[in-house]
Amino acid sequence: MKAIQITEFGGPEVLVLRDVPDPQPDNGLVPVLVSAAGINYADTHQAENSYHQPAELPLIPGAEVVGTTPEGNRVVALLPAGGGYAERALVSPALSVPLPEGIDDAQALALVLQGATAWHLLRTSAKLAPGETVVVHAAAGGVGTLAVQLAKRWGAGKVIAAASSEDKRTLALELGADAAIDSNAADLKQAIVDAAGGKVDVVLEMVGGRTFDQSLKSLAPFGRLVTYGMASRELPEPVDVVALNYHSTGVIGFWLAHVFRRPEMFTRAMEELLDMAAAGDLRTVVGGTYPLAHARRAHEDLRSRRTVGKLVLEPRE
Repeated sequence: MKAIQITEFGGPEVLVLRDVPDPQPDNGLVPVLVSAAGINYADTHQAENSYHQPAELPLIPGAEVVGTTPEGNRVVALLPAGGGYAERALVSPALSVPLPEGIDDAQALALVLQGATAWHLLRTSAKLAPGETVVVHAAAGGVGTLAVQLAKRWGAGKVIAAASSEDKRTLALELGADAAIDSNAADLKQAIVDAAGGKVDVVLEMVGGRTFDQSLKSLAPFGRLVTYGMASRELPEPVDVVALNYHSTGVIGFWLAHVFRRPEMFTRAMEELLDMAAAGDLRTVVGGTYPLAHARRAHEDLRSRRTVGKLVLEPRE
């Protein structure tokens, strides 16, 4: 089969299309014929081996696919071991969800990893309460576009979207954000506070560096910052525990890999997300579809912040 295989760590240039053997089912995994694979920012970290979990070479990246089982069932699935950037992949039945009529491949991929992340960031980690003010960084991205909508749907009093360009901020406002700010603002804390009309209750943060630092300072008492990535590849300042106590604020980490180990958490989120999308109550934003052979360009576009929403690979032309 055709697949993107990485044989050395590095930037987008290490994503090379190769002929490789078909994956062989074992340990209860089921083969699927892949119709589309999702691209996530974590894939860029995996390619350079800077992700939470060290990678082993050679590897086929890709943590989510839409595919057809040997019985002809169309499913969307998470792939904890990777392998999605390929014509065929192995999926776990526990992390596969049948797709309802009316949900296309790109919609499904927008919901599976990034949708489940947005769902759990708000419900499980932040424990969003009605009336609270929420800041969503990277609000035009795959997680951000869904988090903006879910926060509003679940009763947030105000949603502040942070994004790097005027077009991205306009998109966030169209999706329901109450205000949109420039994520590159010199004084990001003040930009957040001004837009919110005061300090905020919840921040969803995946940039790291100064974005983390300034966002933490924007929290109101009992506010929570949920960190789920480090797109800038810059470490924030060490968290001052005394300051957390003094301000009654909290920092919570989230990694979707822990949901992989508790499949009921994944299926619960997916069932609600798919129902909302099928009913037209949740809009998915697809920012680009690439042939499998163009995976390198997709990573280049993603890392340069030229994209919005969900990026998709199609293994067949």
